[in-house]
Amino acid sequence: MDPWAWGELSALSPLRALWLALAASFLLVLLLQLVPAGLLPSCPLFQDLIRYGKAQRAGPERSALSRAFDVPKRYFSHFYIVSVIWNGFLLWCLIRSLFLGASFPNWLYSLLRILGAAQFQGGELVLSPFFVLVFLWLHSLRRLYECVYVSVFSNTMIHAVQYCYGLVYYVLVGLTVLSQVPLDGRNGVVIHCKHRIPFGGWFEYVSSPNYLAELMIYLSLAVTFGFRNVTWWLVVMYVFFSQGLSALFNHRYYKSTFVSYPKHRKAFLPYLF
Repeated sequence: MDPWAWGELSALSPLRALWLALAASFLLVLLLQLVPAGLLPSCPLFQDLIRYGKAQRAGPERSALSRAFDVPKRYFSHFYIVSVIWNGFLLWCLIRSLFLGASFPNWLYSLLRILGAAQFQGGELVLSPFFVLVFLWLHSLRRLYECVYVSVFSNTMIHAVQYCYGLVYYVLVGLTVLSQVPLDGRNGVVIHCKHRIPFGGWFEYVSSPNYLAELMIYLSLAVTFGFRNVTWWLVVMYVFFSQGLSALFNHRYYKSTFVSYPKHRKAFLPYLF
């Protein structure tokens, strides 16, 4: 292995350890879903926590106690409200630091140090996290617009644990980007809410092109970091496994619901999976 890679992997900061654990957890969950039904004991609570929306409806029968913790799936917009506000704040702090010479707030500086902020030699990589944070903020702003004016949400639900996780996720992603900065350098009309077989574009290849596009967005941000940022590649791994899991649930839902569903169509990756 490249000595650089050994050095990067050996420096397992709290932030990298967290993303690695999340990626490994979702990989395990994804692999468990590929095991033939009946080989493993069923755990309703486990299925309740990994499913949402239509995948939740297709899962095992849920108890009244589980349903008591449901919140509407349309609350997805809250994730992007938090992201636009929080990551906009981080971007503002970074702009002031890069272009005005201002220091980060003491609490933010301390938090980044606790998380294991990157320590680079030289300033050639400083602009990479800046552009990534700009792209992340614009992506969140676009997703917020889609949730408010484009997306048609039915009465499907998500678990309160998933809701809280989504809120924390976008806070964590912004901190992950900012931690790569050297600290020592200074209206849609609802027509119906039925699911139909989608056709055209990427839908000809995969059941969930939105999840594939999400992965490609994070891959493009990895390119912006210059390929060699291990921390961000751990984020990409997490996105790959988590989006793959959601895509698998959607694919199974479509196949079980529509007898004429295209047999050549894959769940997440064209021609592969």
